[in-house]
Amino acid sequence: MEACPPDAQGVLDGGAAPTGERSVAGRLGDGTWKRPLDLVIATAATVGLMPLIAVVALMVRIDSRGPVFFRQERLGRDGRPFRMWKFRSMYHNSDDGRHRDAALAWFAAQSNGHGYKSLADPRITRVGRFLRRTSLDEIPQLFNVLSGDMSLVGPRPAIAYELAHYQPWYFERQRVKPGMTGLWQVSGRDTVSAQDMMALDVRYVREHTLWLDFRILVLTVPALLGRYSVLS
Repeated sequence: MEACPPDAQGVLDGGAAPTGERSVAGRLGDGTWKRPLDLVIATAATVGLMPLIAVVALMVRIDSRGPVFFRQERLGRDGRPFRMWKFRSMYHNSDDGRHRDAALAWFAAQSNGHGYKSLADPRITRVGRFLRRTSLDEIPQLFNVLSGDMSLVGPRPAIAYELAHYQPWYFERQRVKPGMTGLWQVSGRDTVSAQDMMALDVRYVREHTLWLDFRILVLTVPALLGRYSVLS
């Protein structure tokens, strides 16, 4: 899969923002098939995963002091802030300084030896490492999908302080709702550079269709096992 739409190849070479018309699929937005699909799948997944949610909640509660869930402000469609749900994977009241430094290094294409999300971070609890390795910490984002703040598939939800590192064309990724999974997650996740991730997100904004969402959802499970695919 190309890292961005055909008219945006310069992006990966440090070129200007992607130009050209968005595809018909992109112009249609999320108002037709996407929201009903989100509701049906997210409702079924939430009900079906309730036993697992209860077990993970108990694990988090026993492992360390603090709340079971972690809520963090993220930016949704058109930059609107919302509270994203996750299982808490860090010690309660951990400082976000390390993540800010990691974001700075990642967007500047500087290697820190661990990647953008490091399991070696001392703020992460024992259970938290397991949850992050398996992405089980992200299951509560189904609540965000049900509430309409997120979609099942879409760009990674941004944190406000990351926007200081954005190139102008990166902001196009905010034209749709952020997703639990997306092109970035099934194309390499933390092994993908910041610029390549943004190009993948912009491609999704321009080209998203029901068929593309279905393929990404199917490929998400093997991606969690480290088996990434290349869509074309």
